[in-house]
Amino acid sequence: MTTTEPLLTLDGLRVDITSRERTVHALDGVSLTLAPGEALGIVGESGCGKTMTALAVLGLLPPGGAITGGRVLFDGRDLATAAAPVLQDVRGNTIGMVFQDPLTSLNPTMTIGTQVAEPLLLHRPGIGRKEARTRAEEMLRLVGMPQPAERMKAYPHQLSGGMRQRVAIAMALVCEPKLLIADEPTTALDVTTQHQILELVDDLRARLGMAMILVTHDLGVIAHRVDRVAVMYAGKIVEQSGVRDLFARPRHRYTEALFAALPERAAAAGTELHTIPGLPPNLTTRPTGCRFAPRCAFATDQCRGEEPPLAHDEKRGAEHRFACFHPVPVEAAAEDEVVIPPPAPPAAAPGDVLLELDALTKEFPLKGGPFSRRRGTVSAVGGVSLTIRRGETFGLVGESGCGKTTLGRIVAGLEEPTSGAVRFEGADPSRMSRAERRAHRRRVQLMFQDSTAAMDPRMRVADILREPLVIQGVGSRAEQEERVAGLLDAVGLPRGAVHRYPHEFSGGQRQRLGLARALTLSPDLVVADEPVSALDVSVQAQILNLMRDLQREHGLTYLFISHDLAVVRHLADTVGVMYLGKLVEAGPAEKVYAQPLHPYTRGLLETVNLADPEAVSTAGRAPLRGEAPSAAKPPSGCRFRTRCPLAQEVCATTEPPVSTPNGEGHQVACHFPSAAPRLASAR
Repeated sequence: MTTTEPLLTLDGLRVDITSRERTVHALDGVSLTLAPGEALGIVGESGCGKTMTALAVLGLLPPGGAITGGRVLFDGRDLATAAAPVLQDVRGNTIGMVFQDPLTSLNPTMTIGTQVAEPLLLHRPGIGRKEARTRAEEMLRLVGMPQPAERMKAYPHQLSGGMRQRVAIAMALVCEPKLLIADEPTTALDVTTQHQILELVDDLRARLGMAMILVTHDLGVIAHRVDRVAVMYAGKIVEQSGVRDLFARPRHRYTEALFAALPERAAAAGTELHTIPGLPPNLTTRPTGCRFAPRCAFATDQCRGEEPPLAHDEKRGAEHRFACFHPVPVEAAAEDEVVIPPPAPPAAAPGDVLLELDALTKEFPLKGGPFSRRRGTVSAVGGVSLTIRRGETFGLVGESGCGKTTLGRIVAGLEEPTSGAVRFEGADPSRMSRAERRAHRRRVQLMFQDSTAAMDPRMRVADILREPLVIQGVGSRAEQEERVAGLLDAVGLPRGAVHRYPHEFSGGQRQRLGLARALTLSPDLVVADEPVSALDVSVQAQILNLMRDLQREHGLTYLFISHDLAVVRHLADTVGVMYLGKLVEAGPAEKVYAQPLHPYTRGLLETVNLADPEAVSTAGRAPLRGEAPSAAKPPSGCRFRTRCPLAQEVCATTEPPVSTPNGEGHQVACHFPSAAPRLASAR
């Protein structure tokens, strides 16, 4: 840091969002500072005010939103009261912002080159179009975009999620701002793309000397990517500290509860996760007392009647501040203070084989446009064989585009395989009669990744949950309504929810509805496609506990698709690892995690950001590098060989056979499997 003067100061910031019916007090007295070159992380549950704080800095508030108090001092100017021309000069120039969803923040009608060059044309009057495009291409190359000259001509929908995020970063940095605000920049990305994006941001920050505000609910990302952390709850900052001190000694009971909800903090794989009871308060009225009190096991009458100030412990110094009347004692370890739920009863041992996939392939035609001829095929699934037993949770992991979702859709009957067989209790659905297939569909249900898009926004919850029963002709209307009420009880939602529409629920509640919809017809197998990828850690814990409880109660079998390796380790009995349409490793979860045999599996595990600043950073490991090849032209032999550190000539000429060097059902498809344990730091 070159100066003690803050680059950014938020002083008592208040933001209200007013509509016809109500006013939401989204931010209520937020104060923080950011020094030049410093990285600040803002964490908390959804709806706590993280994104609103970031948007308020640039004056990009939603309709009806307004700053009603406080100051936003940036580089000597108060942006809270600045005129529109001043804000326009700051946005994209001295402050760059990377939004959460690059697909919706990029213009679908403009090429990538035009969009990256646009900030230069707006903020650098002396730069012409040709020079702006040249610098835009240089910036795309700097952010690691493959073939930047060709990508300049592409449109957003033609790029992968990781590439779109690189474009968003290039747009934010092309004018070399003093401050970068990144709002959940890696939420929906797989672990390797996330690692590449975060490494890229760190490198560019060092080169340009930027400060950064990183908004995220991923505590693993926060642990290794920022200098200080601000924890927000219900529109207020409840704790601030250096990142190492916060993770080692959280003082606020809310921060402690967030850490305890992490899957890697569970006592053992498959045990009950700690959850935070209840929901954040409704901010249409300003709550009395501590806002976390209704959900806190340590709350007293003082907490419910008085608002705790954001203060520091005199013995620990002024750097670590927290607003709690009954903080976690410094001498006590966090896990000793949290009220941990009692251990869940063990799940029943897996039974007979329920699902079997035999050399399953799926190819999609590749065309240049809607009226052009077929130019080839995309190998989405390339000969996958696996078995899932009744009552088992089979976790399927891998990078985006590896074929996980396509495989899940084939199992659920939404796609037909190109070749190979799907056998459910020994029967092939493709050989069933129409009536038999209709009955079979009741036994396999899909839980979609985006619960919002999977529900008709014009239908109330009662109709959404009744619809499968109506289509299958199950029961009378009264029996259907009773079934719906029972489902709401099972997933922990009030029965009055039947009268509401999907948009009236939070993300976690909509995911509960998605699970209820999947259970409507009492299936044997639920295909869960990334069911918790976009949820914060506390809601994620609730959904995972609910899925395990329902599995015990109803004898469910799960095919659980995810890119979150910590979640899969916690929930799954068996893990399969996919790469470019191939199943490269499969076996008992603990064996795969403790002794991965395939270099790809080891690379995935080494890329994970652990929620522990004291652990060896990913820079000290051997994470995956490079981009996966195109599924339209997969490499010969082993498909992973173009990124594999162990690749030899045989890998290019011969597809590796499946072997079991460790025995006990631990399979791997690799010419050079290794049973060496992973680095201790990655456990």
